Amino acid sequence: MTAIATPDVAAHQRVATTTPLRLHVPHDANVDAILRERLANEPDAVLAEVQRDGAWHQVTVAEFNAQVVAIAKGLVAHGVEPGDTVGIMCRTRYEWTLVDFAAWAAGAVPVPIYETSSSQQVEWILTNADIRVLVVENAANAATVKAVRAHAPACREVLVVDDGALDALVADGADVADAEIGRRRRLAHADDLATIIYTSGTTGRPKGAELTHGNFTTLAFNTIADVPEVFNGMGRTILFLPLAHVFARFVEVVAVAGSSVLGHSPDIKNLNADLAGFRPTYLLGVPRVFEKVYNTAEQSSAAEKARPYFHWATRVAIAYSRALDTPQGPSPWLRFQHLFADGLVYSKLRDRLGGRVTHAVSGGGPLGERLGHFYRGLGLNIIEGYGLTETTAPTSVNRPGNTRIGSVGTMLPGCSVSVADDGELLLKGPHVFRGYHKNPQATAEAFDDDGWFRTGDLGTVDADGFVHITGRKKEIIVTAGGKNVAPAVLEDRVRAHALVSQCVVVGDNRPFIGALVTLDPEGLAGWLTMHGKPAMTVDEAMHDADVRASVEAAVARANEAVSQAESVRKWAFLPGDFTIENGYLTPSMKVKRSVVLKDFAAAVDELYVDTRPAA
Repeated sequence: MTAIATPDVAAHQRVATTTPLRLHVPHDANVDAILRERLANEPDAVLAEVQRDGAWHQVTVAEFNAQVVAIAKGLVAHGVEPGDTVGIMCRTRYEWTLVDFAAWAAGAVPVPIYETSSSQQVEWILTNADIRVLVVENAANAATVKAVRAHAPACREVLVVDDGALDALVADGADVADAEIGRRRRLAHADDLATIIYTSGTTGRPKGAELTHGNFTTLAFNTIADVPEVFNGMGRTILFLPLAHVFARFVEVVAVAGSSVLGHSPDIKNLNADLAGFRPTYLLGVPRVFEKVYNTAEQSSAAEKARPYFHWATRVAIAYSRALDTPQGPSPWLRFQHLFADGLVYSKLRDRLGGRVTHAVSGGGPLGERLGHFYRGLGLNIIEGYGLTETTAPTSVNRPGNTRIGSVGTMLPGCSVSVADDGELLLKGPHVFRGYHKNPQATAEAFDDDGWFRTGDLGTVDADGFVHITGRKKEIIVTAGGKNVAPAVLEDRVRAHALVSQCVVVGDNRPFIGALVTLDPEGLAGWLTMHGKPAMTVDEAMHDADVRASVEAAVARANEAVSQAESVRKWAFLPGDFTIENGYLTPSMKVKRSVVLKDFAAAVDELYVDTRPAA
């Protein structure tokens, strides 16, 4: 499956910003062909490294392909037919990727399920997607499924990885002919269904986005061609975000297509050790990951009595990065300071990420200019981008040689963006999904009359084609005075503080803007040490004058980014924190705003008790 160059796409009727396709992928291409092409070109190259017994073991392309074929035969032996759905409920580990590619090799449609899903969520996906065979990681996952298995008659069996399910599949498929797998591997074409990814959803039942083989292959090959600094055939990346989410899933495919070495880190508690052992050259993460790396480094510097040096190095990094965007570049004096700070601070931070990382892809929310400049200043280019499940992950991204920090970059090849009259971003391109599974009404509502996908996000496109996200359309707050406020601008800035875990801005039909804040237990411990204060619980910290003053200062800094009418006037701590387990976060770590506002309505009312208009 060799991609070939294609001329510029035709202009759209709507005023749009379009990046022409770099490469055209043949119609008979599918995701499995990516692996087959790599097998033909470099069978002895390393495709993955797997951690066993404390060491990383190499898996060549040929070895990976053989394992994929063996498991695919097992799926066939268990009655999986072309087009059948195979569920995967597992943490981000090597076996996830094996089953994913094995399902594609068998002509099936892999459907991810978050391992943190409740029984009700599992039941919905099993029944809505008509999953025939479900592969789960462990006994706990199996127990979750067992509670609803009777309501999902299409699911014939549940296979448990930790109980030897993959070895059993290999044994069961031993008599399936190689030719049968060879036939199935070529059945799917670009327009055929590759996967159904259920949006984690902040309200209601999750919708299953149908992504095609063409969505993945076209976007993957064009991304590789457009960002050669990252996907250069020598890259290494370790996945730690959920593979059930489209972001990690797309990078899994791009890593195979781009001749990268792929690693997995299933337990976030071991991530630091995994980074040190695997030594990736590029990473993908969400802003919270990069915020925590910075906050942890700041706290460590305080413990080492080096906090003033760290803050000086931070200022130098930001100034150096900003100077890179000027015609004259950094001054000789700034270059000297930067070189000195590199030996003192920056090199240690890079070592925490394995020592070889030069690029990181950040998505799922805005990183912020300060951290963007800081990381670029220390030698880690964070490529901030934007996309959704419905766009097979990225639709726009900052390129290493064409970055505008504070934006989410320009459109990837083949992708088009337009702005509706109300400010909503609209998208078109070969990366846009074909619709929601068994939900024609939601599909119809997702597109306008001209076929543009309604993202639900508000944004702008500047004269150079850089996209700027300003908020979510459904989350716009309208105060009693009629002021429209996008909460994300404030929330992201408050959440960047080491003490803060989550921030929810409120004020709909209220006289002013307020905020609810939760404390980060990990950040609290480091902050207390950094400020020479004794250990205390989160409940105690909520009433500590210094803690409150520090968060108050964070709110004040956030307010500097907005007008006075949009600024947070009052805020309050909430007890505990928002987690996936207690139902306040989606599996992709987004706050379920409607649930928070419902459950903490009394706390919201308390913010306005002295200023509420008379009845």
